[in-house]
Parts: sequence; C-alpha cells; structure tokens
Amino acid sequence: MPELPEVETVVRSLRGHIIGEEIRALRLTDFPGVLGGESLEQVNARVAGRTIRGIRRRAKYVVIELDDDTALVVHLRMTGRLSAVASGAPVQRHERLAIAFQSDRELRFSDQRKFGRVVHLHPVDLDALEQRLGREPLSPEFTPEWLLERLARRPGKIKAVLLDQGLIGGLGNIYVDEALYLAGIHPERSANSLAPAEVAAVYQAVREVLQAAVQNRGTTFSSFEDPEGNPGRYGARLLVYGRGGKDACPRCGTPLARTVVAGRGTSFCPACQPPPEAASGRGEA
Repeated sequence: MPELPEVETVVRSLRGHIIGEEIRALRLTDFPGVLGGESLEQVNARVAGRTIRGIRRRAKYVVIELDDDTALVVHLRMTGRLSAVASGAPVQRHERLAIAFQSDRELRFSDQRKFGRVVHLHPVDLDALEQRLGREPLSPEFTPEWLLERLARRPGKIKAVLLDQGLIGGLGNIYVDEALYLAGIHPERSANSLAPAEVAAVYQAVREVLQAAVQNRGTTFSSFEDPEGNPGRYGARLLVYGRGGKDACPRCGTPLARTVVAGRGTSFCPACQPPPEAASGRGEA
C-alpha cells in the first residue's frame, strides 16, 4: 500500500497539472463503488463548475481542495494510481474514474484491485477525517518530546504503535521496519519500555527514512507509479524490509529474521535489534 512518501510524490507531481482547473464532470467506467457509495449524479451535481484550489497530502490520503471548501479525497489503497492526461487519451488499464476539466485535460484514477476510493467531502467530514488521523511525522509538531509522552502511554508492540494512523499519520510497514532497524529497536518491544534515548533514536530514524524516501520518490515493488508512470527509486536503499529469512544484516552480517507484528510481515536483525527480554534492562534505564 502506498505510504507517506509515495502519496507525497503523487501530490507533488500533480500540483502543476490540476491546480486552477475547473471541473466539467466526473465519468465512471465499470466500478461505481469508487465513489464510496454515492451515485455519479449526486457527486456531479456538487462538483461540476468547481475549481481546484489546491492539492495536499494528509497521512496516506490525497486531498484535492475545491473552491467551495469541499474536497475530493483520494485513498489509493493497494493499487490506486492518479494521472493527468489529455482528454482524448485512451481509457487506461483498470481505469475507474475520470475527472474531466473545462480545458483539454483530465485526471484519471485507475485501480486494479478496486480497493481505492475517490470521495467528495464537505468541511465537516474533512474535519472528522482530520481528527481521526494522527500527527504528521515530518511536521514541526512531531517532536521527540511529543513521541516520548505518547509512547509512555502505550504498552503495545512498538511496531504496531507506530503503524497506528490515529497516532502518527502516514507511516506504513515499509518505513517502520526501516526506521526500527536504524534505531536498533526490536519491533516487538513494548512501546512504553523504551528509554528516552531510544525514543529519540526512533524519532530521528523515522524522520531520516521518510525524508530520504520522499527525495527518492517512494518505493516500488509491483504497482506503484507516479502520475508520469515512473517507479519510485527508494527500493534500492532498503536495508531490511522484505529481507527477513533471505539476506544478512548489512551492518553486522547476522541473518535477518522475519516475524509477524500487527498482521504485517516484519523483518529485523536479531543482533542489532535485541529482543524484548534482552533489551528490558536497557529500556528501564
């Protein structure tokens, strides 16, 4: 599933193509469910004639802001893709929705698995979404002190806690594995067992990994492409994600291990990331 760096890449790529465009109409292909339960007629009645004022990312969502303070909110889920094309371009493979503009351009949404959604939200619904999502990990409000205070309340496994979108918005399986490896923290450590220095290491690793991934336009394994059809470049820099049971630790040479945390396949180094029992004394220091 696209995570913060991939969604940020999509948003940055689309800014120069859709801001200022006036919506003529939305057009469906074969999957009405992409609109989240509303009919095409309902949505078109509200958005036709509206101008796109901005586009931003919130956690793993693309928020396309309209000039009446509503927004088209896109959740790419596993295989969703947005692209800006000429209005006469052929229907794309797995295309589910097109947003036609008054100009000669369209914004197309394609999605092989049909898990993604494009929903039109009023300000009250946008506020509700905002309240459900946690703090942005690349924002100034995300600080070591804030993270220490929040983790001290959470007895769950640190990886599961970091994946909680209600705590931190945008982190996913790839970048949590990478950040915990850089921080030297076992993914099954209790979040509230981390010492202040360990929390500071997690904070720094999260920021470092996400910033590098954004700079490299995300990670592509199978389906992620930016709106121009380019894959992400960060995959070549991954140190542990997906390598458990296959490769050796790039730092110490120990075989990487694999487990499951919060239902997610999890890779780590059993030497560089000591298990909870071995790290308990350090966590209490």
